Amino acid sequence: MDGRKLISLPMMRPGQSGRVVQIGGGAGMVNRLNAMGILPGRKITKVSSMLMRGPVTIQVDRVQVAIGFGMASKVLVEEE
Repeated sequence: MDGRKLISLPMMRPGQSGRVVQIGGGAGMVNRLNAMGILPGRKITKVSSMLMRGPVTIQVDRVQVAIGFGMASKVLVEEE
């Protein structure tokens, strides 16, 4: 890497923002996240998450989206 600190969505703190760098997983999952506006280069903010691997709520532009823990853990974000 080039000194950037990358973390997954579940590791972010509520209210923390970052820029999507990479999305892991298969083509179906990548396409589903892209349809929700979660794609590399896009700025997102974590709104909240549930305990015990529950859904993660994020804000993309002015829209809030909740995604499952497994899917959220495949999204790598560069902290801002």
